[in-house]
Amino acid sequence: MTNSVRARAIALTIFGLTVAQLAVATFVPGLDQFDGKAFGARLVAYPVMMLTVPAVYWLWARRQSLAPETPWAAYAFLWAPFLIDVTGNTLDLYDSLVWWDDANHFVNWFLLSAGAGLILLRSSDLPPWALGWLTVGIGATLAITWELGEWFAFIRHGTELDTAYEDTLFDEVLGTLGAAVAGTWMTLRRRREIRRVV
Repeated sequence: MTNSVRARAIALTIFGLTVAQLAVATFVPGLDQFDGKAFGARLVAYPVMMLTVPAVYWLWARRQSLAPETPWAAYAFLWAPFLIDVTGNTLDLYDSLVWWDDANHFVNWFLLSAGAGLILLRSSDLPPWALGWLTVGIGATLAITWELGEWFAFIRHGTELDTAYEDTLFDEVLGTLGAAVAGTWMTLRRRREIRRVV
């Protein structure tokens, strides 16, 4: 099995497991761990968000008259955080493990940023430092955007308003640190590529 075939299988499995759990959370009654967590909205929003990058990448490649190999490994990195989030809710880890939410903000933003970085790595000739910083910037922007979405959807009229400021800042820091690790990885990968060519 080639790396591309393996990456495609992994990415499609991640997508399928995510959608399946979202459907269970939305349509199977009596599962308390999903109460009040907007899984009906997530059933629509998560697949749309997951498919946005592949759609944009496909349109961009078509516009450039390119027929590049589909970046399945990048998609697997980009889609994994959605699976991790839904699985964490399915197994009730957000309520049963104090550290689960914090670990998610670091790991998931590493994965999202790495996925974005892998797409940039294959579709641009950025120097290593620029690729690394762009990867960090994308990850940090996504972390801020996510926190704004959480505030709008859950916090502004919820019971956690008193502690929301500190929690939001900490989550953004963890997300940015995850993005920084991904940016460092992309920088090192680009340097390795350049050395190979030279």
